[in-house]
Amino acid sequence: MPTPKTEYLVQLVNSLTKAEKRSFRLFVTRNQTSDDILFLHLFDEISRSGRFDEAQVLDRIPSIKKRQLSNLKAHLYKQLLICLRLLSRQSTREIDIRERIDYARVLYDKGLYRQSLEILSRTKPIALKYNHHVLALNILEFEKFIESQYITRSIENRAEELKKEAVELTRKIERTQAFSNLALQLYGLYLKVGHVRNKQDFQNLHDFFESNLPAHDPDQLDFYEKLYLFQSYGWFYYINQDFVNFYRYTRKWYDLFEEYPEMIEEETSLYLKSIHNLLTSLYISLSDERFMSIWQILNEIPARGLIRTLNQEGLYKLYYYIHLVNRHFLQGTFSEGVREMAQLAKLIRNNPYDWDKHRILVFYYKIACMYFGSGDWSTSITYLNKIINAKTPDFRGDILSFARILNLIAHYELGNQALLEYQVKSVYRYLGKMSELQAVQNEIFRFLRKTPKMSKEDVKKQFQELHDKLVKLSASTYAKRAFLYLDIMSWLESKIEGKTVEEIIQRVYRQRVGLPVN
Repeated sequence: MPTPKTEYLVQLVNSLTKAEKRSFRLFVTRNQTSDDILFLHLFDEISRSGRFDEAQVLDRIPSIKKRQLSNLKAHLYKQLLICLRLLSRQSTREIDIRERIDYARVLYDKGLYRQSLEILSRTKPIALKYNHHVLALNILEFEKFIESQYITRSIENRAEELKKEAVELTRKIERTQAFSNLALQLYGLYLKVGHVRNKQDFQNLHDFFESNLPAHDPDQLDFYEKLYLFQSYGWFYYINQDFVNFYRYTRKWYDLFEEYPEMIEEETSLYLKSIHNLLTSLYISLSDERFMSIWQILNEIPARGLIRTLNQEGLYKLYYYIHLVNRHFLQGTFSEGVREMAQLAKLIRNNPYDWDKHRILVFYYKIACMYFGSGDWSTSITYLNKIINAKTPDFRGDILSFARILNLIAHYELGNQALLEYQVKSVYRYLGKMSELQAVQNEIFRFLRKTPKMSKEDVKKQFQELHDKLVKLSASTYAKRAFLYLDIMSWLESKIEGKTVEEIIQRVYRQRVGLPVN
């Protein structure tokens, strides 16, 4: 087994729970003793050490010869997957349905056609109930195959019934694929570019969306068709910075699971994502009360017993920390939030859920903003540098750009004027190449360029002038994106009033929710 496959084996073994490891040992020793199974000894060694060290394995398990290792690793990997598949059969509907289809195939090969058809006829309604249309079509095609070769039934018009079912299922699958492809393409576009920057970006996005959106009747769509349709519209409006409609479609997505409650356990990952996107829309729209209501629903997920796999646990932790940070941003509780960032940073370092680089860099930006809001400029710069120095050519240009701008402001706060003067020019050139240089950024650069020459008496006046200019720019449709990533207005108000950013945002929050302002 080549090195990458060896790493896959170690990752798989390390991902097992204690119950799964116990079940695996029972699975492989059901017909023979553990002393006779070499790959089980290899499993125990990897499980104990958490890694694969060839020399150590050969030393600790003398019965294993070097020439056997490659085959033993491959066999162990296969046996682990077989065991995990059996364990997942009861909790994962798709695996159960596929197993039933396999049983029908075995019976067919034995010439037991009626028994095969009975299993298929009992399994198809289950696949249809839980919207597994591809599996339902597989069952249907198998039924057609058996019916076309053997006279097994006397029902009239059976062929016509099967044909109609196949046509309808094929249409559903095609529509679902078209909707899901559109949602995925929009997500890919967002990862690369972020929000629209100008009219040309908007027109390109609009033309792409309209040309790829399938014709459909909303009243005739099933669960998955609606889900991917709502996803597509959600991404379209989010990228376009139309946050009213973004909320509208994230709410539709979440409500879809209320309409189909049986799909919450069937598609827990998508249910978690619906909560995540709804919270994002509420955070952006500053809907504090509704945000806290949905935040409570997210917090109750583990208690509801919905987290059954490592993947679901990873998604839950991801969304939990994203919106924990967002909650602190909404309420201006940066000092409290900073105390929780050490735990998040540790989770990122260990990365037990194999989060991708995009998610990790977004977390770095959020952590940097948390420290910035608390007044810890140095630690903020540390996390911003993790983004700036990352080798991510296809990563979102908006995050890379605003990380550099926030870095400049943090250096300004630290009084690093000499470094600031050099970096302003460097970042200006960078943003020009990235087509990220817009009105808001230009105004910030003009201000930062002037700071070395400002007298103490002039500083407050310059802050006020920049604040007034940005207030006007904030009304522009395409300038909104700058304020999503960088709460420059709160920072300016803190400098004008001689208060901390935390105090300014807490005051705004208290005013927004009707609490007395200190």
